[in-house]
Amino acid sequence: MLIHKIISTSLGIGYIGKGAGTYAAIATCLCWYFFQAGYQYPGLNTILITILITLQGVRSADVVEEIWGKDHQRVVIDEVAGMCITLLCVPVRWEYILLGLVLFRFFDILKPLYIRKMEELPGGLGVMADDVLAGVYANVILQLVIIFKIL
Repeated sequence: MLIHKIISTSLGIGYIGKGAGTYAAIATCLCWYFFQAGYQYPGLNTILITILITLQGVRSADVVEEIWGKDHQRVVIDEVAGMCITLLCVPVRWEYILLGLVLFRFFDILKPLYIRKMEELPGGLGVMADDVLAGVYANVILQLVIIFKIL
């Protein structure tokens, strides 16, 4: 049980309270940047880590839902997974990471284009799915920015 609380709160970030999702996304951006500094394009390891975080997030969100209720504000592993998806296959440059953060939080907060519908899925899947889709949308826009050299 304790391990699921640690994972679902992303090492305790979820206990910050208001704005914990944003703090978790920022922490993810910082880790993404500093752990990959020097690499132009991250390798397969980032994809595997993102998949692992997402799958474990579903599992941990399921477990803590029994204690805290559906999609409690302490659960921020979904923001971590969504932010990782946003940054997949993106050059490791601070400009892209910052834009990715803004795009992800935009989609995560406003929940357009069926993102809100994903929350209706049961258990941990519903907790994670909306952020996964927000990350996909943010990544698509970020890829377009890179392809068309907008930034």
